[in-house]
Amino acid sequence: MYYYSDFILLILIIVLPLIAQGTIKSRYNKYSKIKSSGNLKGKDVAKMILERNGLGHVGIEQVSGSLTDHYSPKTKCVSLSESIYNDDSISAISVAAHECGHAIQDKEQYSFFQFRQKMVPLVNITSKFSSLIIVLGFILEFSGLLEIGIVLLCCGLLFQLITLPVEFDASRRAKIQLKELGLITDDELSGVKRVLTAAAMTYVAGFLAEALYIARILLLSRRRN
Repeated sequence: MYYYSDFILLILIIVLPLIAQGTIKSRYNKYSKIKSSGNLKGKDVAKMILERNGLGHVGIEQVSGSLTDHYSPKTKCVSLSESIYNDDSISAISVAAHECGHAIQDKEQYSFFQFRQKMVPLVNITSKFSSLIIVLGFILEFSGLLEIGIVLLCCGLLFQLITLPVEFDASRRAKIQLKELGLITDDELSGVKRVLTAAAMTYVAGFLAEALYIARILLLSRRRN
C-alpha cells in the first residue's frame, strides 16, 4: 500500500508541472502567431499601461531568455523577454500587461503582493536547506531533522500559496487595462484570457506539486517508523 501510494505521488509530482508547462507553451505559441489589432509591441503596451496608472517612472527593459518576464519591486522595472518586448502578438501584449499588473499591485500596496515580497528572504534560505536537512534526517534516521525539513518545506508551500492570488490578480488587472485602453477587441479578449489562464495554471501546478512532495516525505517518514 505504501509503495503504491508513493508511486502515485511521485508520478503526480513529475507530471503536473509538465502538463502546466506544456499548456502555457502551447497557448503562448498559438497566440504568438496572431497579431493584435493595435499593432503595438509588448514594450509599447507596457509603457501605455504604466503611464496611465501614474507609473511613468517604472523602467521597461529587455532581458534574455524565453518567458523570463518579471517585475522587480526593488528596482521598479518591468523586464520583458525579447519575444515579448519586440512583438505585437496577442501573447506578447498579454504577458506585458500582466507584468504591469504587478507594478500596479506594488503601487497600490496590494496586501498579498506585499506579504509575498516580505517572504522572499526567508524562502531563499529555507529552499537551500530543506532538502539537505530531510536527506540527513533519512540517512541518520533522526525524526527531529525530518520534522525541521518538513517545516522548512511548508514555508515554501505557503509562499507558493500566497503567489496564487498575486498572479491571478495581476492577470485580472491586465485584462482590465487592455480593455480600458482600447488595446484589444472583444474578439481578442478570449485569446488574452487563454494565455493568462494557462500562465496562472503553472503556479497552481507548482503549488500542488510542492504539496504532494511534502505528503510524500510524510509518507516515507511514516514508513521508516
